Amino acid sequence: MHIIPINQLKDTAKISAICNESNEPVYITKNGYGDMVIMSLKAYEEQQEKLMLKELKSKLDFSKAIDGNSVMQRIKKDYVD
Repeated sequence: MHIIPINQLKDTAKISAICNESNEPVYITKNGYGDMVIMSLKAYEEQQEKLMLKELKSKLDFSKAIDGNSVMQRIKKDYVD
């Protein structure tokens, strides 16, 4: 975990390198307190994808799922016979 005082944000190349090398958020403090968080674009996109998948998974109701063989048997029974 990286924690950097806000006055060190002037060295943008160094901050960018830290973000991209660690692939973790960098916490920025102001007067000794947390103020901001920055991260590489790659880390941000990965985080967003994980959140989206987690949200999607929570919306799926696996208790209502049926297997493909059952579906095919039902179709054959109702439409082929």
